[in-house]
Amino acid sequence: MNGRTTRRSAWHLGCGLLLAASLLATTAAAGPRMLVDVNTLKVIEHEDAFQRWYPASLTKLMTAYTVFRAIKAGELTLESPVVMSKHAAAEPPSKMYFKPGQKMTLDSALKIILVKSANDVSVAIAESVAGSEEAFVARMNAEAKRIGMISSRFINPNGLPGKGQYTTARDLAVLAVTLKREFPQYASYFALEGFTTGKKQYPNFNMLIGRFNGADGMKTGFICASGFNQVSSATRNGRSVVSVVLGSDSLGARADISAGMLEKGLTMRVGNVPTLGQLRPYGETRDIVADVSEEICSKHAAKVRSEGRDEAGRQKLASPYIHELNRPLKLVYAGLIGGDTAKTAGNDKVAAGDIGDIANVPIPIPRPTF
Repeated sequence: MNGRTTRRSAWHLGCGLLLAASLLATTAAAGPRMLVDVNTLKVIEHEDAFQRWYPASLTKLMTAYTVFRAIKAGELTLESPVVMSKHAAAEPPSKMYFKPGQKMTLDSALKIILVKSANDVSVAIAESVAGSEEAFVARMNAEAKRIGMISSRFINPNGLPGKGQYTTARDLAVLAVTLKREFPQYASYFALEGFTTGKKQYPNFNMLIGRFNGADGMKTGFICASGFNQVSSATRNGRSVVSVVLGSDSLGARADISAGMLEKGLTMRVGNVPTLGQLRPYGETRDIVADVSEEICSKHAAKVRSEGRDEAGRQKLASPYIHELNRPLKLVYAGLIGGDTAKTAGNDKVAAGDIGDIANVPIPIPRPTF
């Protein structure tokens, strides 16, 4: 190869990389989306659905699914103990700060990870179910492959960032639909307005629960590299839809976008569109894991978010489909076994005395970024 050929090859390679970077930046700015009818599996709306993305705490949907499969196999029950190990207790926030050796039921642990996104409790669940975090993650990946999540890989049960952890809007839609269809008996875990340990109350970060007509779950997630993500579901008049929103620039934005998509899915007539199984992979940068840290966590981005969407810790919402919660939150109990409180509650029972003090709370303060 002569010098001229080498320079030409380098030029073409450089142009290709610039094109990929440009396309990836556009993808990140837009953010992947997916809207699916749960009963028919029709894809009502999609955008960059196969673009790889950091799942953040949406990972905990996969953690919950893996747990439900273990329960179905008879390996444990909702009353089985989850023990906080030294390894689990060392996980970064968001966390419950439980001490090594302390125990909770699997029921409480699931409520905690799906409402507060506690990373320490997620690892404790993994260890209690599979014997080790690594063994549980192997199960997560096996389950993901089995249900058809073709572009996902998990390296932990909580969604803390790391090389090799990624998913797509399409795969998250597959997971959400599978959860709703295979395990309807556990639907209440994804629709909790909050929980109490008996000492402290924790409201859900999902702004649609209790505030969007028909909202019934599922999970939010945030790290700088992925932006503000949300998987939502809603049901009205026998029609059930699931939306996936990735890479939003604020808590309020992901709620607004999710609400608009859900409303569209619940009200519009769906024509001749592909199903989840028929949708073919697309997107030139789909095999690159997008990283939107600069757009989300730079000083400029934080300033814009603060000035444009925050007001004294409250998120400004633009969606006409989201209303204020003008009643106290319904809280369930989730805490330690043998702790200072003896309250117990099942999946859908409200802890006595805890329909209490939190009303008109549009959104909790964002959790720390790792």
